[in-house]
Amino acid sequence: MIIAVDASGGEYAPHEIVKGAVKAAQDFKIGIALVGKKEILHVQARRHMKDLDISIVDAPEYIDDAESPIEAVTKKQNSSIVVGVNMVKTGKAAAFVSAGSTGAVMFAAFAMLGRVEGIERPAIGSIITINITSPFLLLDCGANPNCRPKHLLQFAQMGNIYVREVFGVQKPRIALLNNGEEEKKGNALTSQTYQVLKASDLNFVGNIEGQNLSKGMADVVVTDGFTGNVVLKTLEGVGEAFLKLKTIGQTGSTSDSMQMDVGFGSLVKRIDYRESGGACLLGLNGNVIISHGRSQAKAIRNAIGMAKQSIDRNVCQIIQQYKFTEPNVQPSDTNVDANA
Repeated sequence: MIIAVDASGGEYAPHEIVKGAVKAAQDFKIGIALVGKKEILHVQARRHMKDLDISIVDAPEYIDDAESPIEAVTKKQNSSIVVGVNMVKTGKAAAFVSAGSTGAVMFAAFAMLGRVEGIERPAIGSIITINITSPFLLLDCGANPNCRPKHLLQFAQMGNIYVREVFGVQKPRIALLNNGEEEKKGNALTSQTYQVLKASDLNFVGNIEGQNLSKGMADVVVTDGFTGNVVLKTLEGVGEAFLKLKTIGQTGSTSDSMQMDVGFGSLVKRIDYRESGGACLLGLNGNVIISHGRSQAKAIRNAIGMAKQSIDRNVCQIIQQYKFTEPNVQPSDTNVDANA
């Protein structure tokens, strides 16, 4: 197993990326292909290459977050993102992990790997662990700001497969993120999606409100990419605030014993984006993990671990084999964005 890692992407590249990749190679006993500027990576990684299965793939170009993803991917064929995705396409790598430009990773993966048959929109799925006994998969987290009911159904179907295979939950509970629990609540998209999910063969448990996300009521929570991204970034912001409070506690303003009493340290760990490391891009013909742009070594190590889990459990292949069909309910698209 070889996992390609974008060693040029992210705020802390290449040093922290290399550190995380080395730790992953040690912990998971897998091959790592560091993709980036060869001369720099050789200096960073050479002392580990004798003992670990680490190689370097030269990719001298870099795509910045400020660049247009489509234009950058098209013009920079020797960028770390394009080279890394191409390794998955050609079978040289089983997965690609990147903390670089999310838009560029998504476009490169979409253009080069292609969608799974029956999937109209790939989705970004993030594992949310605010309830340590009942983590859930939230999708879409940003790939599709405008959606139709059939897209959310496909997100639910892919999420069902992922949670079943990776978490080992035989009948994952699927919930629809909404502003109320009642069946008729929400806007046109959520009310129509409710009927589609209800008529499907999924274990649909109904609507879930934001304040109930931490209560272990669902294994998969589906929503449009705009809403999902807002939820994800809100949780990240809360996590960063708690991390600052923890730092204050360590400097003496709050006692360590008080933190232990309220389980503060455990809470910080659960909502820290560095713990899960990344989000899976589902619905494409290949394994791609998108990491946070501020990922340091721990997050990269965990993102590689997420990629390994997807490979070990054949998530991509199972999604490819699934027959994506819609139930008999055909909701009207009235009032649903025609551009979705």
